[in-house]
Amino acid sequence: MYRAAVYVVCASLSASAPFQCSHEPDPTLAREESPGEALYKLALGFRDSGKRDAWQETLRYIVARYPSSRWAAAASDDLRQAGAADAGAPAP
Repeated sequence: MYRAAVYVVCASLSASAPFQCSHEPDPTLAREESPGEALYKLALGFRDSGKRDAWQETLRYIVARYPSSRWAAAASDDLRQAGAADAGAPAP
């Protein structure tokens, strides 16, 4: 009798549990930033304020510390573009 009651309770609780979605979550619905995102925004702030060394160092940190993050991919792209821009600039 006790086992049957346990099974009934477990079955009813599992039937009312929320289902997990197998798709990627919508990033616009995120409640908090990931560390990679926060650092990327910080890097953009450095860039916009003319602190080029801090900008590039922060981008390198993102790539090294969060390599599987989408922010690491964006940081790598920014570093590549900065390198291409530096290649055409005359030496001081």
